[in-house]
Amino acid sequence: MKRLAILAISTLAMLSASAQADIYGYVDADGTAHFSTERLDERYQLYMRGDGAFDSTRIVAPEAAETPLARFLTRHPGLQKVEPVLQAAAKEFELDPALLKAVMAAESGFNPNAVSPKGAIGLMQIMPATAERYGLQGDRKKSIEQKLTDPKTNIRLAARYLRDLHRMFPARPELVIASYNAGEGAVQKYRNAIPPYPETRSYVQVVKQFYQLYKPAAQSLSVAAADGNTVTAKRIHMTIPGRRSMPATTLE
Repeated sequence: MKRLAILAISTLAMLSASAQADIYGYVDADGTAHFSTERLDERYQLYMRGDGAFDSTRIVAPEAAETPLARFLTRHPGLQKVEPVLQAAAKEFELDPALLKAVMAAESGFNPNAVSPKGAIGLMQIMPATAERYGLQGDRKKSIEQKLTDPKTNIRLAARYLRDLHRMFPARPELVIASYNAGEGAVQKYRNAIPPYPETRSYVQVVKQFYQLYKPAAQSLSVAAADGNTVTAKRIHMTIPGRRSMPATTLE
């Protein structure tokens, strides 16, 4: 518990009021939430301002005008179902539960059966190769891919990976988030800075904003790009649920 508290304090200490991207979004007729760091068309409405102020009442599902999009993130049954597993994993690997929730929302939209074009699987979109790296093996009953659809297995692997990324990039939570999306190799390639991939830069913006939703008292993650400038994402290259394709270095 003491180490958990130290890590939580360390993470919060790195949160600063830096420039942030506004978040726009909408829920389509199928109930899928779409987010962007700019208004791509008339469907996208302001969800969260860059300063962290929420305007969730302006975004509603077409079939239920009284339901704000914020409920998709905070009251989604998928999130509620795995809350005990998520809390346990956060405690075991000394992570802030708010970070796990933010990553889960951005990765799969709480869909345990989500599969990306690159083959990332489940709630936290784990690549089979990453799972193997952490010792997960297929057997006669289930393949690695099938095992990754189990929420407990998926979340625990993701938490362990995030813990290791924290150790790799101490006191640099923005690099932890970028590495989860683009791979730690990509972050190291750009001298321990957020890679200049539009998707990764947008991903970091979205996750840090979602983090604020799950931990309202926290300030924003300080985000520095490879060129040393603050990242100001112009467009998010992902749709919830599911992750878009990334360079071949993803999660290697």
